[in-house]
Amino acid sequence: MAVGILEVFLVSAKGLQDSDFLGDMDPYVIIQYKGQERKSSAARGDGSSPSWNEKFTFKVEYPGSGGDYKLVLKIMDKDTFSSDDFVGQATIFVKDLLAVGADEGSAELHPTKHSVVNAEQRYCGEIVVGLTFTKKVFNFFFMEIEHTSHQGQRIFIRVEIELQIFKDKSIFLPFY
Repeated sequence: MAVGILEVFLVSAKGLQDSDFLGDMDPYVIIQYKGQERKSSAARGDGSSPSWNEKFTFKVEYPGSGGDYKLVLKIMDKDTFSSDDFVGQATIFVKDLLAVGADEGSAELHPTKHSVVNAEQRYCGEIVVGLTFTKKVFNFFFMEIEHTSHQGQRIFIRVEIELQIFKDKSIFLPFY
């Protein structure tokens, strides 16, 4: 099983159906992957052609539990005096990207246009998203320290550190 990070680069959208009668809509995106959820900022005043240029990360296991390897992007319109409106959604199937990344250490899908469909499953614009999956490599370091107290007692301390090293040589030191 490969464990890694799926990075989602939310770029922009265009041709969205404006849900506001007065003024431009303020779209944002809710990104979901296997029970994990992230939310973009609202593109205030950008109307039907918003730009976000934001990155989000998700913890991924491949193969993992359940075979539904899809990223769902729900586009919403931020409203001040009423509940936010559903604009549309896009679904990106990431199984092939994860499989390549699990074998090769990483895989990338450059920013690509994906169709957005409304609640009636009709085309209502497009969203541009890039994806990168980077497999984690775990390294454990152990260090033993011997200390003699001022009372003459010998104390042994064993320190264990887990480093997560990615193919791009970046290092993540988790704190528990």
